[in-house]
Amino acid sequence: MYLTPPMKKLNFLLIISLLLLSLRNQGYNIEAQNSDKVENLPEQPSSPKISHFSGYVNVNQENTRSLFFWLFESLSESPSTRPLVLWLNGGPGCSSIGYGAASELGPFHVAENGTSLSFNQYTWVQEANMLFLESPVGVGFSYTNSSSELDNLNDSFVAKDAYNFMVAWLARYPQYKSRDFFIAGESYAGHYAPQLAEVIYDRNKVKPKDSFINLKGFIVGNPLTDDEYDNKGILEYAWSHAVISDNLYNTAKRNCDFNSSNWSEPCNVAMTTVFQKYKEIDIYNIYAPKCNTNSSSSEGVSLLGTGDYKSPANKDWFKRVRWFEGYDPCYSNYAEKYFNRVDVRSSLHATARGVSRWLVCNNSILQTYEFTVSSMLPTYSKLIRGGLKIWVYSGDADGRVPVIGSRYCVEALGLSVNSEWRSWFHNHQVRVIF
Repeated sequence: MYLTPPMKKLNFLLIISLLLLSLRNQGYNIEAQNSDKVENLPEQPSSPKISHFSGYVNVNQENTRSLFFWLFESLSESPSTRPLVLWLNGGPGCSSIGYGAASELGPFHVAENGTSLSFNQYTWVQEANMLFLESPVGVGFSYTNSSSELDNLNDSFVAKDAYNFMVAWLARYPQYKSRDFFIAGESYAGHYAPQLAEVIYDRNKVKPKDSFINLKGFIVGNPLTDDEYDNKGILEYAWSHAVISDNLYNTAKRNCDFNSSNWSEPCNVAMTTVFQKYKEIDIYNIYAPKCNTNSSSSEGVSLLGTGDYKSPANKDWFKRVRWFEGYDPCYSNYAEKYFNRVDVRSSLHATARGVSRWLVCNNSILQTYEFTVSSMLPTYSKLIRGGLKIWVYSGDADGRVPVIGSRYCVEALGLSVNSEWRSWFHNHQVRVIF
């Protein structure tokens, strides 16, 4: 039978309608995903073609808290078979969009002065579907209608919000429900990642099938893990890398009981001096130059804090911005210029509601965050017994959560060794790896 042009058009529309109906029946939220799709991101490189989505997910019944996400589909040949990785930056108070997505392992890097983007050839998007979340509420574009909630943030609160986010997000993007799911992050995400993993692990046992999350494990880099071992590592790293004198090292070692959350006055004095010495360089990358341009609004922010949090002197140690190794030390300035552009925010569907200015790090969160958990090692042990995979990696340039402390933490787990330590080679050159 010959079809006239109008009939061909009707036939085509019928096929499209049936396809959309089929996808809806499979649970795909086409309208929501289309509204999240990022089109015409300013300065985005033309190659390679990257499909990405961003928007908000409400995380509580009262509709007071909404967390902002940015999803990048994998660039691999078969993205539908690649895992889903949730990336979290630390702080508490620093943005996974500003750091993880646009500085470290996302597909785009912001160039100088926030005027252009370049493709990151080392992006994790080459291998996985990457989901970057600005958490907790108050970080980046994530907002709350109740400002009092920002005064009650702690690890448990953050983990529950992140869990509610994932359940709601997977309902919106159900094509990822069957994928292997991993949580990844760095620094204070050494708390965020295992605690979210524990919530998912526990809820998977009791929640209905629709809320099941296919969690396989978590990955943490230079992670804050255990106060005693991390603080011991800070002191030993500073001495072993010639940041402090033998005399200061011996004084701190003699007076500090890092197993106690309430340090003695001599210990406080000694450790304050250690951190004062670090102000002369970059504690997060001791071999990198410092940024000498005008400071960004995020300067004075600390990513991490351990020890006696009730001590004003202790909190002062941590009020420094985080610069990542291998990147321009003034990167935060560029990121804030880019993500505060009106055209960028519009493309990313980022509201100005409750977020007059996007910050790489929100200093106020650090000031009010309740640090109630001193060690993640019991959580590690529980999840290892539960069969989850855990990967801890640590670079040797970070003095704030140094490799020495991470080694103490791993050794404290008392695990059997399946493969002895070995040198790691890349391009026929040895690299130090832990």
